[in-house]
Amino acid sequence: MVTQVESLNKLTTVVCDTGDFNAIKKFAPQDATTNPSLIYKAAMMEEYASVVDEAVAYGNGDVSVTMDKLAVAFGTEITKIVPGYVSTEVDARLSFDKDATIAKALELIKMYEEVGIKKERILIKIAATWEGIQAAKVLEQFGITCNLTLIFSIAQAIACAEAGCTLISPFVGRIMDWYKKSQGVEGYAAAEDPGVMSVTAIYNYYKKHGHDTIVMGASFRNTDEITELAGCDRLTISPPLLDQLSSTQGSLPLKLDAEKAKAMDIPKIEMTENTFRWMMNEDPMATEKVAEGIRGFAKDIVKLEQIVQDKINAKNKKAGLVREGIRGFAKDIVKLEQIVQDKINAKNKKRRTR
Repeated sequence: MVTQVESLNKLTTVVCDTGDFNAIKKFAPQDATTNPSLIYKAAMMEEYASVVDEAVAYGNGDVSVTMDKLAVAFGTEITKIVPGYVSTEVDARLSFDKDATIAKALELIKMYEEVGIKKERILIKIAATWEGIQAAKVLEQFGITCNLTLIFSIAQAIACAEAGCTLISPFVGRIMDWYKKSQGVEGYAAAEDPGVMSVTAIYNYYKKHGHDTIVMGASFRNTDEITELAGCDRLTISPPLLDQLSSTQGSLPLKLDAEKAKAMDIPKIEMTENTFRWMMNEDPMATEKVAEGIRGFAKDIVKLEQIVQDKINAKNKKAGLVREGIRGFAKDIVKLEQIVQDKINAKNKKRRTR
């Protein structure tokens, strides 16, 4: 009998949501995704200390360059494990700056190309603010594929599709978290889970209106949410939930069906900036969760920057001690040379007096 993860692989492209190389090797997914929180956790693991140290050496004292190199270094190792896309995220603090997001994405791609990784292997991950979506539109025109993350509403999804984004990551579990708190309930049946319903609506809209943007459900709280979305283009799943699916027997039925979606009566929405901002304004869950997500990623970036700065400081201190030691040795050599010179002078003087 097949396991649930084996069955899921026949219906959906499974992606591993982690920065842990060993976990990715274990599950052998098609793609892998990371974010600042996952990179922070991985960077804290002793087995990846060398990756951090190499990034620090590359950055040569520049924290920003080191941070970019660290993300690329993790991504580079992951490309050796998975055959498909690897997502690398732009600094969340640039989420409302279109031009800075574009510039940062180009820097990341350049770093990947320096180590022989083609841009076609990389998804630049950007928060799905209006500015982020417009930055992705430009990047896609340059042939740089983008993963728009922190998707909590159909407005974001439509804007991303119309911008020509390669992939979006609608967050399932975080939507459920908000509604559980708002409605004061313990949970939902899988088919009634607000997060599942949101991804289903986005998937059906895309298939109905012929959008090529890939829908990749993310941020799962349990395996029921995952199995209820069997048939989605992609699902990015954490190692613990992949473990549960791997240890559970059973064939999964198709839940999302592109052909059925095409026959559905789903009106098309023309997405302008005004429409986008109004729809987000009318959706308190989406507005709050996008802001919360950006703040969370930014917080972990600051933590990671502190780790990097500490390593830079330690490296500089070590270099300072080395320089101090060299100066000390040089000083002692000069003293010794003076002693030798004094003896030579004394010997020559003695010879002259004979």
